[in-house]
This record gives sequence, C-alpha cells and structure tokens, in this order.
Amino acid sequence: MKLRLLLLAAASGFTFAAPVQSDELPACDNCASEMTVVSWGGAYQNSQVKAYSDPYAAMTGVKFIYDESSNEAVAKLRAMNEAGNVTWDLVDVEGPDAVRLCDEGLAMEINADEDLAAAPDGTPASKDFGESLISGCFIPQIVFSTTFGYRTDVAAWNGATPTSVCDVFDLEKFPGKRALEKRPKKNIEWALLCDGVSKAELYNVMETDEGIDRALAKLDTIKDDVIWWSAGADTPQLLADGEIVIGSTYNGRLFSVIEEQKQPVAMLWDYQVFDFDGWIIPAGLPEDRLNRVKHFLKFATDTQRLADQAKYISYGPARASSAPLVGKHEELGIDMAPHMPTDPANMGNILVNNIEWWANYADDVDAKFQAWLAK
Repeated sequence: MKLRLLLLAAASGFTFAAPVQSDELPACDNCASEMTVVSWGGAYQNSQVKAYSDPYAAMTGVKFIYDESSNEAVAKLRAMNEAGNVTWDLVDVEGPDAVRLCDEGLAMEINADEDLAAAPDGTPASKDFGESLISGCFIPQIVFSTTFGYRTDVAAWNGATPTSVCDVFDLEKFPGKRALEKRPKKNIEWALLCDGVSKAELYNVMETDEGIDRALAKLDTIKDDVIWWSAGADTPQLLADGEIVIGSTYNGRLFSVIEEQKQPVAMLWDYQVFDFDGWIIPAGLPEDRLNRVKHFLKFATDTQRLADQAKYISYGPARASSAPLVGKHEELGIDMAPHMPTDPANMGNILVNNIEWWANYADDVDAKFQAWLAK
C-alpha cells in the first residue's frame, strides 16, 4: 500500500513551473574529464541526455560516452570485475538488478543525504526519495511501467481492440506477430495471470518449479508467433514497421511512437508492471572517475533535473519534490499527466514488480527460460 501511494504521488500536482536552472556548479576537484554512462538507448536515453548530460556538459565541458548495454548490466559487470577491468562509470538499471549488484559487491553503497541534493525546501534526499531507495546502492530516477502497445489498423482483427493483457495470448481473436522481452521477468507473471493464477497467489506459485513450468507452457501457446526483443527500442520500431501487431516495452517508448512519431499505435495499460529505474556506481572506480560520477549525480538527480526528464518522456520522477514541477512536454506542448503510468485512469489493473523475489530467483529462472527459448 505504501508503494502504491508513492506511485500515485508521482502523478499528482502536475502544475507547470518554469525550470530554475543553476548557472553554477561547485568545482569538481580531481575529476575525470569524461564519463562512460550505460543506459537503454532510444527515447529514454535521449531524455537523460536532454535533461542531465547536455546541461552538465555545457557547465563542465565533460565528455559523455553512452553505452546501451543496461539490459546486460549484471552479466557484463560480473565479467569486468573478474577481469579486473571495469570500464563503466555509471550504470542505469532496474530495481532488481540494482539489488543483485549491491548484494554481490559489484555496486558501491551511497549515503543519500551526503551524496544527493536535498529538496529545495531542505527536505533531506532520503526522505524526498522515500521508498524508491530500494537498496543502499540504488540512486532512483523514475517510476516506469512495462506494458503493451498494439497497432490500431489490423484488418484481421475486424475492428476489435485488445482490452486485457490476456488478449496477447489470444491468437484466434488477435492474430499476428507479438514481441516479448527475451528474459523471464514480467513474461512469467503475465503468463500465469492469464493461466488463471490470482494476483494474490502469483509469487507463491512462481516459487515452485511447477509454477515456472506452467508459465512456460502458457508462453508455448504463442511462442511461434513471438519476436523476442532485448533493447527497449525494438518493440516501438517493430510496431512502426508493421512487423508485429502487439508487443511489450516500456511505457515511455510507446509514448514516443504514439505521440512523437504519430504511428497508428495505442497503449494497453492492463496489468502494466510498475518498477523503479535508477543508477548504480560500479564498485572500485579510481578516485578521479568516482569524483566525477558523484559530482554529476548530485546534479542529475536533484529536484529540477528529475522534473526536466519528465518533460521528454512519460515516466514519473522518483522524488516527491519533482512532481509539482512536471507539466507539459517540452517539444509537443501536450499535458504529460494522462500519459504517466501513475495516472489514475491507467491504473485499473497494475502489478508492482516484486524486487526482492527477482533479486533472489532471477538467475535460476533465467537459466530455465533461456533453455526453454532454445528448444
């Protein structure tokens, strides 16, 4: 319930206020002159560049190198650490991956009230971010959801439109290619919900081998019609090109293809899966690189910068003081509130990602999922 209230708060108070950008930053002593930042590419990364990186680079002259490997962050950081050569400075990850990296000692712990800026009214960062600080290593940015987009011009559907996530599994009523992420998280939940498991029992069922087998059996019913994606930009492109009729991705990616590209695509909000996304700092960075990362993060996660990001993509800022500063899209001029996953109209059925469950079981379930994919 507390998390649900936090998510709702992210959508409240959408009265536009002009940005109050600082023309000065404290000096950064013994700081590297460039940063390698790992993110997800596409519309989301573009929003980070516009809200965070470009303003910071203009003030400091720092060079940013972006790597679009967030989907493989856990495996790649493990390999870098084993090789003793961590080349990344800052990594954008979802909540469960942040917990895993922290537990394995691959991410650095932070002190929110020392390392992050307070709210404009002096509220400490730890209180302003609240429950979005899901791990001692996690620096929150956004509340987002994974949901489905679908083509609105599919002749074979005879005028019908999907209204339930379970329509994804209905090849008779909604024929055509689908797109699903090439990992188990969220696919397992949706499959079990559409196989009759109640929301209340979902993660209990998933803790058994029989539960995972049941989910994979449900996914088997559409496997031949699925295109598997790894990058968040894949599904929007597949939808725009007409290669699929429905597919999962992050709600902000769908906002881009619908509102910015004006493609014949609509959003299916049913059983959207809420999650937090944010930064982790790889453990063991040399001093000059760590100093630069901390200097950037204090800027990039302050109240105004998180509000600025929401002007470019439909994700709710993770700190409470940012919500009242979000209003219209910077370029389109449209009100952003109806496009947020946290808007009450979009929350008829929601599922909050069980971060602890996936942190504990992800490796085993992923191994089983990848073996199933290879069959």
